[in-house]
Amino acid sequence: MRKTLATGLVALAASPALAGGIERNPQSMAILFEQGNYAEFGVTYARPRVSGELFGPGGPASGNIARRFTTGSFAFKGDVNEQLSYALILDQPFGADTLYPTRGTPLDGAAGKIDNTTLTGVLRYSFDGGFSAYAGLRSSWTAGRVALPGYNMSTDRDQAFGYLLGVAYEMPEIALRVALTYNSRIKHKFDALEQVAVPGVGIVPFESNFTTNIPASVNLEFQTGIAENTLAFGSVRWVNWKDFDILPPVYQSDPARPPLVAYQKNSVTYTLGVGRRFTENWAGSISVSHDTGNGNPTSNLGPLGKRNSIGVGASYTLDAMTISAGVQYSRIGSATTNINSRFGSNSVLGGGIRIGYRF
Repeated sequence: MRKTLATGLVALAASPALAGGIERNPQSMAILFEQGNYAEFGVTYARPRVSGELFGPGGPASGNIARRFTTGSFAFKGDVNEQLSYALILDQPFGADTLYPTRGTPLDGAAGKIDNTTLTGVLRYSFDGGFSAYAGLRSSWTAGRVALPGYNMSTDRDQAFGYLLGVAYEMPEIALRVALTYNSRIKHKFDALEQVAVPGVGIVPFESNFTTNIPASVNLEFQTGIAENTLAFGSVRWVNWKDFDILPPVYQSDPARPPLVAYQKNSVTYTLGVGRRFTENWAGSISVSHDTGNGNPTSNLGPLGKRNSIGVGASYTLDAMTISAGVQYSRIGSATTNINSRFGSNSVLGGGIRIGYRF
């Protein structure tokens, strides 16, 4: 059995369009284990639907507050020699885009947006006996803005750094691989402009600064052959979302205001799937996943509960090129915000395509 069976579509089918907190991408290290030199480009599109009742049961309907989004990624893996290899990964693993539509409610036009781009560089050293270790640096560029009735805030685009450490074990003859990766937190220090509506005065601007952590995470990824041309795969991902909040000082100076963003608990995402090669050119996969959510109450700018998903993928390989595509459908559980708005029975539909080239 080839070690690379269904590699591209496995990664695609397992990638969430939405997970815990503001996560859009599980930051997989699968590319490190590609054979030879390999380059890959990917695009993912998602259409979330998140709606509920504002200010308690029977309150006005919110309308769909989650906006569609598209993310892109590029990755390259190369070999230095038989023991040493490296990878460069440029992606958008975090983000948020919320907008309350005009429906005659006090939250009309309330909005929140977070943009993130991350560049990761990793070195991997392979030991005898199937073991390997890897480490890398991550550079994160993040910016955000918020609009609420009587309040606006925007930040600069801040660059900050973190690191990752990992170990892996492989048995190529049965396509077995287990990889454990730790991603450190990344501490951003933002310069912000906060604007507050003061009765009888108008809009008053304040320059401020605050810190926000891209949270630390631990990712366990595994795969193994279970029959000829058939692969089982999965992952367990823990993210320290209790370490992530957005607390601009002018906004938070009013003790009656709830936090702009804060999470009550960390999240764990479980994924399990099966991939199968049908012909020399065609392969397919199916996967299911469960995310435990971040508890209640949650922010009005991200009212997401637990998530259950199913994903399917297919790939076509022609010579050195592999084209993979997949779709994922998720049901999002109920959530109660810190102003007692209640959201439930929501969903997200995502799809993506990846083109990989081996040389």
